[in-house]
Amino acid sequence: MTATSTLTAGVWQADVRRSTASFEVGNLGRGVHGTVPVTAGTVEIGVDGALLAVHGTLDLGSIATGNARRDLDLRKPNLLDLDRHPTMTFHSTSTRADGSGWHVTGTLSARGAATELDGVVTVSSAEGAEAVLTATTRLDRRTLGVRAPRLLIGRYVDITVTAVVRPT
Repeated sequence: MTATSTLTAGVWQADVRRSTASFEVGNLGRGVHGTVPVTAGTVEIGVDGALLAVHGTLDLGSIATGNARRDLDLRKPNLLDLDRHPTMTFHSTSTRADGSGWHVTGTLSARGAATELDGVVTVSSAEGAEAVLTATTRLDRRTLGVRAPRLLIGRYVDITVTAVVRPT
């Protein structure tokens, strides 16, 4: 199954109750995992099955790592500055078919800064008028101004967004 043969033309909207973002980052030599709620998301599919655009919003203010103290620390201005910037957004600027999915480049905005980011979007499953899309990327936290010693917090954050989408 290829992505271009799976989704019909139009705008597909994320079911935010069934969609989530997860991440992994190094912390003191170990991997820390966390989740962030998806609060909005759309994908636009062209009549030829091509992915035209991706847009998404995450609620960083509700970040959960399984450690309440760490979650509070992430709110600090030198880290995610969540009291002033509780959301993260992504808007694609280009897309192209890539194997069984799409390579997507766009602008990620968080903590009052923006950076270019690219990744891969695939269709994990499709049944009827519903599909599950999985997007993966790697963020260099320094491009958003997140400053911390690399020993404490790894430079790269691996992000996976799993979105259940339906045509609007």
